[in-house]
Amino acid sequence: MQIDHYRLGIAIGFVLPPMLVANSDDLNAIGNDLQWMFNYVAVFQAKPPTPPSAAQKVAGPDSEEAENQITFIQSLKNLMTNVNYILLLISYGMNVGVFYAISTLLNPVVLKYYPGHEIDTGRIGLSIVLSGMLGSVVSGIILDKSHKFKETTLGVYAFSMVGMWVFAFTLDTGSIVVVYITASLLGFFMTGYLPVGFEFAAELTFPEPEGTSSGLLNASSQVFGIIFTSMYSWLLSDFNDVVANCTMAIMLIAGTIITAFISSDLRRQNAQINDKQQNP
Repeated sequence: MQIDHYRLGIAIGFVLPPMLVANSDDLNAIGNDLQWMFNYVAVFQAKPPTPPSAAQKVAGPDSEEAENQITFIQSLKNLMTNVNYILLLISYGMNVGVFYAISTLLNPVVLKYYPGHEIDTGRIGLSIVLSGMLGSVVSGIILDKSHKFKETTLGVYAFSMVGMWVFAFTLDTGSIVVVYITASLLGFFMTGYLPVGFEFAAELTFPEPEGTSSGLLNASSQVFGIIFTSMYSWLLSDFNDVVANCTMAIMLIAGTIITAFISSDLRRQNAQINDKQQNP
């Protein structure tokens, strides 16, 4: 649920700013709109007054778990010597990094072909996130039914790469409806990959704490996000959107190949099977 709330926040971030801050040549009008938008944001608290769950309360900065650094360091060492997890760490970061780059610079890319469609750009971003939430549900159902973690991860990753190529070469069709469709297709697989990657990481790293493995995945995505966003921005300014998008697609090809080299070492699933055999 936390992942869905996170993506819902991203979706709102896409659609509201273009509606609250209108495109205008009057800098004072833009400044007033920005002031109102910042005032709205300031109303919300950074976190609830009480922990949302017992687990969050235990994980607080004053808990015993937070003070137990020895266990964390040992877990970190175990993760850094897990070759399959390292490969997933890289491929996951590349996938999410491309998503960050595309979503951050979606506005200038779309407006190049469809000037004056600022609100549509926000709605396209919203479509990417909402279709990704649907993709997460579909991927979750597939995982639950098949327990094919590597196969599902590889399949979703490969379709993300295909979606990126389709998006790159359909921007100039002259129909913004096509952009809505291709962007939604891209979001369905690329954003839908997030929970699949987390679940695969949990399988590969069991019995290490899932909070540590997922935290490193998030850190990897942030690092690749910074790198790819900077690269994408540079390619847009010095070349064009086709070069920038194709470069991102090539990054996804590399990520797909790396994912293919990950062994299907399903430790959590094997532990559950062994437990059922020992305690029928």
